[in-house]
Amino acid sequence: MAELGVDQAFPIDELWDRLPALFVGHDALVYRQGEDEERDARVQAAQRSSWRHRARDGGRAPLTWVDPALWLHEERQTKSPAELDLMRRAAEIGAEAHRLAMAAAAPGRNECEIDALIAYTFRRHGCTGAAYESIVAGGANACILHYTRNDRPLREGDLLLVDAGAEWRYYASDITRTFPVGGTFTPDQRALYELVLGAQEAAIEAAVPGALFTLPHDTAIRHLVEGMLALGLLEGSLEEALEEQSYARFTVHRTSHWLGLDVHDCGAYFDAGEPRRLRPGMVLTVEPGLYVAPDDETVEPRWRGMGIRIEDDVLITPEGREILSDGVPKNVDEVEALCAVSSDPCLHDGSRLIRNQVHPPTPAR
Repeated sequence: MAELGVDQAFPIDELWDRLPALFVGHDALVYRQGEDEERDARVQAAQRSSWRHRARDGGRAPLTWVDPALWLHEERQTKSPAELDLMRRAAEIGAEAHRLAMAAAAPGRNECEIDALIAYTFRRHGCTGAAYESIVAGGANACILHYTRNDRPLREGDLLLVDAGAEWRYYASDITRTFPVGGTFTPDQRALYELVLGAQEAAIEAAVPGALFTLPHDTAIRHLVEGMLALGLLEGSLEEALEEQSYARFTVHRTSHWLGLDVHDCGAYFDAGEPRRLRPGMVLTVEPGLYVAPDDETVEPRWRGMGIRIEDDVLITPEGREILSDGVPKNVDEVEALCAVSSDPCLHDGSRLIRNQVHPPTPAR
């Protein structure tokens, strides 16, 4: 008690016997239900016991339950300076892994080699691990939203979508880049890529203090629809496409989610039925995507099987925003230059290049 500065301390195995008496004198019980059924039942039994036995003596027992999650989630939505330092480090390590993936991806290699390189980079820097299961999706695999098999050979002319984030001291980064396996975008790939990149840049510009949480998504969708109409992926007018949501089969997820101790961090997206307004200290992803299924016969064959997503971690600041994950290039020329850096699967540890000596991966099934 002296060391911790508390008024009372008891052995943990006495908790359930002492709990009813500890409840006396309090109007409300602050407790998160629904996470452990056995614990919930024992707390409820302690409350009933406290009410039955203490009410006769004039004591007050808690009659109401208060869920602390709303308060705690609200606190977690606004990151402290210390938390932001951890998130910047998570993004920095994640960015390095993505740069190495771009340099290592080449025709004839396997998705699993890139996956292993990313995991190695996270661990080499002392991360608690990956913030989530990495997605390394070559070619049409990128059209599978949560593809994690990561076991198919990479082919010349394919795009490779990599969605991977580091977890540094339990704080997550969440980064996605899409780049050409052969080092150069084809004209059609470049057209779709630059459309998604433009949508992401517009969405990031919309992420400012006071803006509705939904504004980056709405901005990205409008930009994507305009581009798809121009490229012939959609028909009709902009207003018709937006109203009828004819674009929905190409854009299969929202543009943003909260980021922090979890990759999909806690916190409300709506307040009294209205979207939350962004405020300094919030961190969200901005990740528009465009996916054309390989069997979509409503579009020209040249577009089929392409999946493109570009994702960054964005901190809302008093002045506007800070892109925590800006250590990974996304401009077409910069991406192509990095993809052409090396054809060797090398791991860079800051002082030397270590050639990968593992056996070639087992051919995909």
